[in-house]
Amino acid sequence: MATSQHYPLEKTRNFGVVAHIDAGKTTTSERILFYTGVSHKIGEVHKGEAVMDWMDQERERGITITSAATTCFWVPSYRHGDKNFEHRFNVIDTPGHIDFTIEVKRSLRVLDGAVVVFDGVSGVEPQSETNWRYADEYNVPRICFINKMDRLGASFENSFKSIRERLNPNAVALQLPIGSESAFQGVVDLLRMKAYTFEGDKGENIIESEIPENMKEAAATWRHELIEKIVENDDKMMSDYLEGKEPSLEDLKRVLRKATLAVKLIPVFTGSSLKNKGVQLMLDAVVDYLPSPLDLPPTKGIDPKTGNEIQRPASDDQPLTALAFKIAADPFVGSLTFFRVYAGVLKKGSYILNSTKDVKERVGRIVRMHANHREEVDEIFAGNLGAIVGLKDTTTGDTLCDEASPIILEKISVPEPVISMKIEPKTKADQEKMGVALRRLSEEDPTFRVSGDAETGDTIIEGMGELHLDVLVERMKREFGVQTNVGRPQVAYKETIKKDADAEGKYIKQSGGKGQYGHCRIKIEPTEKGKGFEFVNDIKGGAIPKEFIAPIEKGVVEAMSKGVVAGFPMVDIKVTLYDGSYHDVDSSEAAFKIAGSMAFKSAALNAKPILLEPIMKVQSLAPTEYMGDITGDFNSKRGKIEAMSDRMNIKVIDALIPLSEMFGYATKLRSMTQGRGNFTMEFSHYDEVPANVATLIKEGKK
Repeated sequence: MATSQHYPLEKTRNFGVVAHIDAGKTTTSERILFYTGVSHKIGEVHKGEAVMDWMDQERERGITITSAATTCFWVPSYRHGDKNFEHRFNVIDTPGHIDFTIEVKRSLRVLDGAVVVFDGVSGVEPQSETNWRYADEYNVPRICFINKMDRLGASFENSFKSIRERLNPNAVALQLPIGSESAFQGVVDLLRMKAYTFEGDKGENIIESEIPENMKEAAATWRHELIEKIVENDDKMMSDYLEGKEPSLEDLKRVLRKATLAVKLIPVFTGSSLKNKGVQLMLDAVVDYLPSPLDLPPTKGIDPKTGNEIQRPASDDQPLTALAFKIAADPFVGSLTFFRVYAGVLKKGSYILNSTKDVKERVGRIVRMHANHREEVDEIFAGNLGAIVGLKDTTTGDTLCDEASPIILEKISVPEPVISMKIEPKTKADQEKMGVALRRLSEEDPTFRVSGDAETGDTIIEGMGELHLDVLVERMKREFGVQTNVGRPQVAYKETIKKDADAEGKYIKQSGGKGQYGHCRIKIEPTEKGKGFEFVNDIKGGAIPKEFIAPIEKGVVEAMSKGVVAGFPMVDIKVTLYDGSYHDVDSSEAAFKIAGSMAFKSAALNAKPILLEPIMKVQSLAPTEYMGDITGDFNSKRGKIEAMSDRMNIKVIDALIPLSEMFGYATKLRSMTQGRGNFTMEFSHYDEVPANVATLIKEGKK
């Protein structure tokens, strides 16, 4: 039994590796494991051997499906193996496919920094932008790694330009590649003005040399720009620089670190993970420029008793403050709850409070994860990540804390599912097992929803895309032994209203004995996109007793779950309850719930109800000669082309297209381009369905 090694917080780095699919993120993570000594053999993604892609489906499909965490240790290469400078890395490798975007979002919520990997040919891609937005949302400091410099068509300048233009104008290049494509040899460090090449079977030997003669002028130009960007962040250094004094390497690194932590500058590095070039210097940059838990402001939360804000600095001496950011079903130990300790110490055998749900949980076993391998520990200190085995009531986003000092941290916001399908067990024996599997998988993945259709008795599953649901159905079969039949994927339409309306709901039932009486008046109005549902109680003078307000709201919510246009859930509506009446004897919660439901349905019918559909951001890549066919096809799909650009002899088309038009597009694109085209797709927003299409949806023809 190991105790979690107490490592100095200033020498701890919690970071994630994030990227668009196929940018080489997991390949980079595998090199991190090799160079830090965790793995003695590099696992290649294309051979299905990656340590961090441990699920069978990940290895078969060659993609990351679930984020994997590990702990490793690194001495910066310029410290020449001096153990006094060893740093502890808690690393999370995240998926790149949009269907598993929640894995990126919840990982960035608990990490202190990020390494954002880009394909040296493609530069910034759609999922790169989504991940960048998540990092902005949580104000996560980051460094960039332009990977695949050995690929045909790789261009550091184009990729760097795309980062500046599409993500952040304050990106600064700290390295230049020596050569590109098959001639890529190493990198030039623009701060040290030295060249580095990587020798040995796995590039483990870093060789420092002078900058090649043909690159000296370009390196001097890039360095001048870099130093100007750095000195802008320090007044004294700026005035010294303007007087002609060259800042020292230590001062430049100090100011660059400070600017990176404040997300004012984004350092950019380069290399080729597959060819084992540049990864060690990127790890040096993690030490030099990404934050330790001590570099970040104290964690903020709310006192559940008073509603006041509380701050908890990263220290073992503070009351326990931790966030559960992921639930995983482990076939050997059951439910695993991944958590980040922000303050205090989480100890095995202790009782903790889940303040989000106000329930006590016992900490039985604590493990530190290395992909799917577990190392048992006695405690996890502030600033570190771990997992608890067998918590009963804790789900993603719950706060775990000291019972004597409760705190609730900000929850993780979850994207809404955009696709659904019917699912049924193949046999009677699968019936019960399916219920257990669906419950476990929905606990694990907040973007996976399960519901029942009251009218047909069908079980409906919802997710982020076809691949998402396909993977989950396959997991049910492999991990839970459940054989199922699934229906065709359906679009998750929604409904809303376009104008205000008033209505009353009156439910009176008299059939001998005690009757039923419920009466309310409500006003409904549309709210801004994405605001959801808001209920306002504006009852004055006790027209309706307090105990009947909640049932009215319940009735409204129930009516909203089955909209008035085509039975889809209604969203972005504000409901104000302003009047009503009650009966001393006959009024009941059930009567007011029905009255609330009746009032809402009546108001919604008069509020110009409309259908909404998910609109996807689609990027199609194909040789130039197929551009006409692709744009014509996009137009036939009600698509709106936003941009066209060139990438070598490839045409890149960005468009917004309704999800309902995109089913089977992969096959169609292959046949249109003789197998030479591909595309990526991610959710953008919900928009109004045109009247002619809405008619087809209502008739069940779309």
